[in-house]
Amino acid sequence: MSSCHSGGCSCGSHQEENIDEALARMSREETLRRIRHTIVVLSGKGGVGKSTVAVNLAMALAMSGRQVGLLDVDLHGPSVPTMLGLAGTKLDIEDGKLVPADYDLLKVISIGFLLERADDAVIWRGPAKAGVIKQLVEEVVWGDLDYLIVDCPPGTGDEPLSVVQTLGAIDGAVIVTTPQDVALADVRKSISFCHTMQVPVLGVVENMSGLICPHCSQQIDLFKTGGGEAMAGTMAVPFLGRIPLEVLVVTTGDAGVPMVYRHADTPAGASLTAIAEQLRTQCEAQDISHDKELPMMRFAIPMAEGQLCMHFGHCEQFALVDVDATSKQITGTQYLTPPPHEPGVIPRWLHEQGATTIIAGGMGMRAQQIFAENGITVVTGAPVDSPEALVTAYLQESLVTGTNTCDH
Repeated sequence: MSSCHSGGCSCGSHQEENIDEALARMSREETLRRIRHTIVVLSGKGGVGKSTVAVNLAMALAMSGRQVGLLDVDLHGPSVPTMLGLAGTKLDIEDGKLVPADYDLLKVISIGFLLERADDAVIWRGPAKAGVIKQLVEEVVWGDLDYLIVDCPPGTGDEPLSVVQTLGAIDGAVIVTTPQDVALADVRKSISFCHTMQVPVLGVVENMSGLICPHCSQQIDLFKTGGGEAMAGTMAVPFLGRIPLEVLVVTTGDAGVPMVYRHADTPAGASLTAIAEQLRTQCEAQDISHDKELPMMRFAIPMAEGQLCMHFGHCEQFALVDVDATSKQITGTQYLTPPPHEPGVIPRWLHEQGATTIIAGGMGMRAQQIFAENGITVVTGAPVDSPEALVTAYLQESLVTGTNTCDH
């Protein structure tokens, strides 16, 4: 009877796990490839109007004729449903995935839609939060979007880190602050976070920059003004603009109507519209994700005499079998001669060739670890067969694996 052991797995459970991992990765990649531009909205601390800015930027972009999604992953303070009048919305399910709620021109997903009651507290540890954030990206029917605006949790902890890691390629971050020193000190940390995570900073927004008096229309520098612009200059990042504090910003938010939707001609509405236009110009000038390729899996099969070689290090050639990730159909096979077999060389070489999975007869534990470090899923104990037959069986979850023929 076959069993799992340190040299490899001879049962089907590990193979199923590998398939699940590969399919989850493909699902995420396919979802993200249909989103042309992704912008995360960050803040160093709470209470600076980050969600208000995110909602209005998303709506302003949608009003410019773009297809826009708004993702609210502020797990402990999901205010987007209230700001869009969608509190209490229950989402539909399509093929096991969530269907975003509609707010006129916007597709909207929020953790708030998944809570039983709006006042329920989210009491989760880090791994649970990361899992939910991942699901809100992977398991949503976003469809084709020009922009996905992501309202992130405040700070620079686990949640923003999970958002950035899950989204992968991001056009950039908009960082929201207020003018007073206590907020500016925290927003500097957000900029450093972006630099560390290699996320471009599209610019800083200074929110609540002066209060517009509802009686005389004069501006009162309630929280000072100009601090965000000065800080952006010091940190060498773009400054996108100031948004004054108006009574209408508060009342429209509580009424579930974005400021730019009904009051684009007010000082705050005009500022938000102008900032959205700057972002649109920046992103579409680069258009960095327009030519993203269709999702693909590439299987590497070590070959000898036209069939699988029982040890990958003794093979004469590698068959690289390409599979369309959507249809799960083989689209082509090519044969390449590998470099000399030395520790760590072949995993790196196969990574450079775009391999996502290797199906082998035998492989030592250290080699398996190196393949994993290079992002390649490993299947061991495969039988001697043609590469196309092995890949087809793997995709159909019918590949029968035996003992790993290399246990060193």
